Amino acid sequence: MISVIIPVYNGQRFVEKAIRSVLIQPEVSELIVVNDGSTDGTQIILDKLQQECAILKIQQHDGGLNKGRSASRNLGLAHATGEYIAFLDADDYYLENRFTNDLMVFAKCANCEGVYNAIGAHFYKETTVEQKQQLELYTISESIEPINLFKNLVIGGKGHFSIDGLTMKRDSIIKVGYFNTSLVVGEDTDYMWRLALVANLYPGCLVNPVAIRGVHDANVFDKPALYRENKLHILESLLSWSASNAVPTFSIDFILKHIWILKQKQNNPLLTDIQYWSILFFPIYSIRLTKLSVKYFPVIRYRQKLFSFLYRIKFT
Repeated sequence: MISVIIPVYNGQRFVEKAIRSVLIQPEVSELIVVNDGSTDGTQIILDKLQQECAILKIQQHDGGLNKGRSASRNLGLAHATGEYIAFLDADDYYLENRFTNDLMVFAKCANCEGVYNAIGAHFYKETTVEQKQQLELYTISESIEPINLFKNLVIGGKGHFSIDGLTMKRDSIIKVGYFNTSLVVGEDTDYMWRLALVANLYPGCLVNPVAIRGVHDANVFDKPALYRENKLHILESLLSWSASNAVPTFSIDFILKHIWILKQKQNNPLLTDIQYWSILFFPIYSIRLTKLSVKYFPVIRYRQKLFSFLYRIKFT
């Protein structure tokens, strides 16, 4: 019924715990572990566990290459056969009854294409009280209608959900495609934002976690500066994908607005922003010749800022 995909690279410290947390879920019919070119003892552990469990399937890239999380998840997606698909990072683990409520939500909401949930944290390193408070529950803070979820995720303020807490229908791949292999980090954010943009995602358990992420020194998500740098790249990826997949103009406008909010914070010279505008719009024919290309041309944007500034001076 449910296919779970675990990408792993040099995960011998954690991967067995992750796998066993999946195997106790009665709804899981298939566990696909993609060994992403590990050079430690990961494959030995996988071989041992595969002998114990028939639903565990091991995949590798051609030549045993290391291709990263996106390519590994894509390989898993290409081989998944379950009606539903869920993901788990190799250093994380599920809690008992991970999917019980998700299947109830799918049964209750006929148009539901995905369910998202809260996840908690297990700390493998010394952590400050402030860090524990920030990481101990990663969730959306309130129930949001599917039609409003995408904008809330981009704007922020009401929280986010993790890929460990997502269950989606396999048919959703037709709508959203595969992970973007060009993103260094944030490929899961890009994928979930695309899902929220074109599919109906409903809240599951937002207060109690259904999975636990491991917090340790090698975490990528524990490097907020890296994520801030890449938010622009995520939005650019989202723009390119949206323009190629018949996403409504008002949603593309929304994405462009937030791209330029980030660009304006950089305080670049006008010529630099014009060059960026050219790089952004010229490869995307479907929006190059629309009103959006005029609306977001930097000279227009600068003039609007000037008028707004002068207006504030006049009436203050």
